[in-house]
Amino acid sequence: MPAAPAPGLAVTRALAAHVDGRSETSLDPDLRVFVSDLVRPYGLPLREDLLAEGAGHSYEEMAEGLLGAALADGLPVDLLILAFDSPDVRPGAPSSLALSRSCPGRPLSFAICDQGTAAAFTALRIAGEYHRTGACRRAVVVLAEQTALHYRAAAPVELPERHCAVVLVCDEAEDREGLTIRQSPLADAGLAAEEVRAEVQALGEGAAVLLGPGLAAGPEPGGVATATPGQPFTGLWSALAARLSGWQAEGRPVLAADLDRRLGILSTLTLRAGP
Repeated sequence: MPAAPAPGLAVTRALAAHVDGRSETSLDPDLRVFVSDLVRPYGLPLREDLLAEGAGHSYEEMAEGLLGAALADGLPVDLLILAFDSPDVRPGAPSSLALSRSCPGRPLSFAICDQGTAAAFTALRIAGEYHRTGACRRAVVVLAEQTALHYRAAAPVELPERHCAVVLVCDEAEDREGLTIRQSPLADAGLAAEEVRAEVQALGEGAAVLLGPGLAAGPEPGGVATATPGQPFTGLWSALAARLSGWQAEGRPVLAADLDRRLGILSTLTLRAGP
């Protein structure tokens, strides 16, 4: 996939929150019907125990309050993208549409899934492309994962330890270069690490580096941060939310990167210096 620079669009705010408990949506009988229809062609058994106890959380409920805090300035949003890897527990209308009602401006909204950890980067890349059309001055990317998988997967999958939601607010920056997303097919972890090192060198001395679980393997050199453990999809982004304001105050460019080894996709995000 080619590089997709988005001059003028920058991540101006990032908030993350872990959520405990479960959503009442997880007890909706339609969830069992939906999951049954989903897995029947593949012969996968349901997790009757999880369906009976109502395990899992709705992405709408997880992100709604966080979205309100991130958009407290009341400025209108033109685009909302929900990205996730583990399935939602809402069997009815898509959570992306429901979340758009919590945004000033009632933005265009849709969801991205089935791309593993690359989905978050894809959402930011698409937001950048919308901005380039001139129809999007503010975009919001919502990332979420919940702990319950209501069927037995055909192969082992890593599930999050906790429910987590992250909100990234992207505004038109005007006087500085914006974010850049690069995504490329690359399954080899060694080659992926070389690509990331080359991007870090291009940013120059003082760049902040944040690695996702597909790239972080053991102790990292000084100045390199790693994703929040136990959160395969949101861990990189909750770590970014915890550090972004400090890095921006220091005027440091930021490189966030992850490798989805299962799908063979290397994704990087570059944020230029400045608040």
